Amino acid sequence: MLFAPRHDFFSLDAGALKLAREFVLLDNFYVESEVSADGHEWSMAAYATDYVEKFWPLSYGHNKSKKFAYPSEGHFPIATPAGGYLWDSALAAGVSFRSYGEFVQNGKRPEDPCKTRLKSLEGRFDPLFRSFDMDYPDVKRAERFISELRRFEKEGEMPRLQIVRLPQDHTSGTAPGKWTPTACMADNDLALGRLVEAVSKSKFWSSTAIFVVEDDAQNGPDHIDAHRTVALAISPYSRKVGVDSTMYSTSSMLRTMELILGMRPMSQFDAAATPMYRCFHPDADAKPYNAVIPETDLNALNTKLAWGASKSRKLNFRREDAADDLVLNEIIWRSVRGPSSKMPAPIRAAFVFTGPAGRDDD
Repeated sequence: MLFAPRHDFFSLDAGALKLAREFVLLDNFYVESEVSADGHEWSMAAYATDYVEKFWPLSYGHNKSKKFAYPSEGHFPIATPAGGYLWDSALAAGVSFRSYGEFVQNGKRPEDPCKTRLKSLEGRFDPLFRSFDMDYPDVKRAERFISELRRFEKEGEMPRLQIVRLPQDHTSGTAPGKWTPTACMADNDLALGRLVEAVSKSKFWSSTAIFVVEDDAQNGPDHIDAHRTVALAISPYSRKVGVDSTMYSTSSMLRTMELILGMRPMSQFDAAATPMYRCFHPDADAKPYNAVIPETDLNALNTKLAWGASKSRKLNFRREDAADDLVLNEIIWRSVRGPSSKMPAPIRAAFVFTGPAGRDDD
């Protein structure tokens, strides 16, 4: 099983659209989180502690003070939920696991190994898989994971739970000399597609499920709700070419994974969440997936004249949550939709339809 937390954006790209259409489209999926700091906690624990929820606003992008550190992803023991993280549940259940970029800290250079502050992850993460770094393309991350997949095939088995981080769709806004938002999305899209293609053509495909979700929706201008986000359920047992309008959340995805792997819930939220039963059916279709090659230039760079270039220069893209979400969202919006296109205000509708009765197209 693979769990691939992506980062923040507000549209489906061509490859993600193909994955949704070939497997199952989730049009009523929400995240419980607001930003990356609580988003990675919710994604890995179905909970963010009181410490994280109170301190992330102090360290966030629109707070100019630098005295408050990023409170999440293993930086402080006080942030650890009482029920532990996904890998703690895996350890308790005897489920093998491996992390690729999640809750690890990069080395100074791409060739330098990553490290982790969590004892439970020691020896169970890939030190050569680079975590959050907007100057490092996701296709290279995918290449690294695929090389690991090939190794697992030779060895005869792979970890039952694998967590893969693909952060490039966060973008660097329109900072001059950096990849354009469209190029970043295309890179992220291609990386995910190649990962799914490689797994679908491997010996493990018949017993694999790949779940994909953003750690947070980053206050995006979704027309339903600012917490609604992209989520994918990819497997030979996915229901294929259908829409599941059941109201799911990140906790639903975690609960589904726990049920598949025989792991206990980590909090009251995943324990009570609706499992994603309707995404699957009993008959397998092991046809392999073929990734979409983006038509977009993956190496396209922002120019000095791009809308928001001066603002992007002032934003900090070296770590998560250091860039103001509203400023960055508008820069990305105008970069994609055109400089004269005004970004709509975020909508917080408190889940306007519950499904599946509302829509469920087979």
